[in-house]
Amino acid sequence: AEEIPIEVLRQREAKWLEMLNSWDKWMAKKHKKVKERCQKGIPPSLRGRAWLYLTGGKVRREQNQDKFHELDNQPGDPKWVDIIERDLHRQFPFHEMFAARGGHGQQDLFRVLKAYTLHRPEEGYCQAQAPIAAVLLMHMPAEDAFWVLVQICEKYLPGYYSTGLEAIQLDGEILYALLRRVSPVAHRHLKKHKLEPILYMTEWFMCAFSRTLPWASVLRVWDMFLCEGVKILFRVGLVLLKCMLGSQEKLKACQGLYETMELLRAIQPQYTQEGFLVHEV
Repeated sequence: AEEIPIEVLRQREAKWLEMLNSWDKWMAKKHKKVKERCQKGIPPSLRGRAWLYLTGGKVRREQNQDKFHELDNQPGDPKWVDIIERDLHRQFPFHEMFAARGGHGQQDLFRVLKAYTLHRPEEGYCQAQAPIAAVLLMHMPAEDAFWVLVQICEKYLPGYYSTGLEAIQLDGEILYALLRRVSPVAHRHLKKHKLEPILYMTEWFMCAFSRTLPWASVLRVWDMFLCEGVKILFRVGLVLLKCMLGSQEKLKACQGLYETMELLRAIQPQYTQEGFLVHEV
């Protein structure tokens, strides 16, 4: 992670506090400034609050004051409860919050995911929601995390977590079309090996890169994603594809479909590093 001098961090915190305390005014009149500050990275001490405000989760929570507690007190559909419980220990097992089976982190993760299945019974639970909810819980209490999750599923990535995966497939096609403009070499390579976008970008987009990038980069990508929306995920995806497959030299190492998939599964660290990636995006 990049080291930010302490005095710079304090200045940023002061600016963010000022913004958060008159949020509606900033969003209405100075949205460009908010965007620039998100691109620089939200100070860690205020990240949770900033995400809650950026997504509109705070407004949703205020409009539905006891909703989370009502959902929290319901037993939930046994089918979903069973699947969620099996997934809990897989989320960030090395993070102190989620390390203990049945610990606070896992309990809150269960509560948030179960509440979502009750909030959207027609959608139920999708495995990719677990890492999203876990990242949120590292930054905010369960009720806030629930409302931000709702906003991500409904406003940022609508249709991503419903059964047919049509929305993610469509975005895969868009990513592929954009790649043709950004890196014809990479595009040709993927086309030649008939490597469908759904094979490599599903986890990237559905988990908002939380299982792909180093932690410092995940946070910076989320700061921008929650401010600017899904286009940030497209930009990150395009940077990674171009960096990995964007020249004949790089393609020598991956002649076939299998080698290309392996390469995209384990992206070289120099491309995922916070300083490099954020600058490229």
